[in-house]
Amino acid sequence: MATTADFRNGLCIEHNNDLWTIVEFQHVKPGKGPAFVRTKLKNLRNGRVLENTFTAGVKVELARVERRPYQFLYKEGDNTYNFMHTETYEQLAIEKNLINNPDLLKEGQTVEIMYHTDSDTPLTCELPPFVDLEIIESDPGVKGDTATNSLKRAVVETGTEIYVPLFITVGEKIKVDTRTNKYSERVKE
Repeated sequence: MATTADFRNGLCIEHNNDLWTIVEFQHVKPGKGPAFVRTKLKNLRNGRVLENTFTAGVKVELARVERRPYQFLYKEGDNTYNFMHTETYEQLAIEKNLINNPDLLKEGQTVEIMYHTDSDTPLTCELPPFVDLEIIESDPGVKGDTATNSLKRAVVETGTEIYVPLFITVGEKIKVDTRTNKYSERVKE
């Protein structure tokens, strides 16, 4: 058992007979009335986001979860992704909807799969915050069009379309933010 004072981003709780992770929270102490905690919760089974308010100090049940390192092996069909545990070498196939950004997965990439320890079932697959990808297709930049923060369309090695600055060319490696699916910076080699 925990209280609202223990809330932090990423904490997994049991709420309304389901598993939720805290995306955002804010402690509020109004001038009149009791304090409360405003939260944004994400359902670990279906991905639905719910805004909920807890009275300050209320007890919540913590969900026991475990993060395990896996390596992406290959994609089978449209919805099944195969992974291998990096320590035990056991293989696991999970559905596309459990992966936070499947379009940025490339073979050999390391991810963390979150398991519910009571039932030993996979809940989510999380990519690292940033991944390095190579540009395989890009529109040419227009010379002299550098005064503004102009972006152009580019396709990375996983087939995902990303908007990058004009100076990025085919063959360069870039860092992509997996949470927003946006260009972050050029990879220095």
